[in-house]
Amino acid sequence: MQVLTRPWGAMHYRIDGAASGPTVVFANSLGTDLRLWDGLLPLLPQNWRFVRYDKRGHGLSDLGGAVSGADLADDAAALIERLGSPVVFVGLSIGGLIAQALAARRPDLVKALVISNSAAKLGTAESWQARIDAIRAHGLAGIADAVMERWFAPTFRASSAVTPWRNMMIRTPEAGYIAACGALAGADQTKATRALRLPTLVIAGQEDGSTPPDLVRATAALVPGAAFHVIPGTGHLPCVENPAAYAAILSPFLQANA
Repeated sequence: MQVLTRPWGAMHYRIDGAASGPTVVFANSLGTDLRLWDGLLPLLPQNWRFVRYDKRGHGLSDLGGAVSGADLADDAAALIERLGSPVVFVGLSIGGLIAQALAARRPDLVKALVISNSAAKLGTAESWQARIDAIRAHGLAGIADAVMERWFAPTFRASSAVTPWRNMMIRTPEAGYIAACGALAGADQTKATRALRLPTLVIAGQEDGSTPPDLVRATAALVPGAAFHVIPGTGHLPCVENPAAYAAILSPFLQANA
């Protein structure tokens, strides 16, 4: 296991693929850890170095207390500085907001950007506070079924394959999940994302109940020249539901920016 020491504690990360060469960094969604990308990585070009990490309060990383979107972007920047080269950064959901904030704050560290199932602004302060209140009242298990409905298309949700993802979500430390909700409540990257000028790929899931395709498309429209793709029959985590389709979109983008 590899750990990056941050002022708030230990941040867990993992390196797969090539020992050196072009690097892609993956940032996970709310309520998941770096295993989110397990099914995808074997399908990507193997001349790349793949780096995944657990944001604070998730997976094997420390909790880290209250957090903002800028704080999460600074954590990602510190990891890339450890790696030693500009990267392609892939962020899904809150990871997509981290991706946008990172590219705006540290353009020297990001040579190309992938925003997946995310937007420049996700929800409202009121909606995130309502979720925080529900967790404090009933725990993560109390909201899990509603989250699974937003995360996955009906066919996947009706199968046994959904069980590990539900378990991953409810086993996330409540304090870490709530802290991330607080970061989302205050995050609005609209102005900063409109100013981005770098190769950008934007991906949506056709049946995403958290970030519907039209919301994701509107964020793609903020970045001149951004490519936009919708993966049919998938929800909020298309890299889980259909990793082959996800890889077919992502791989050419990686090769073009190697």
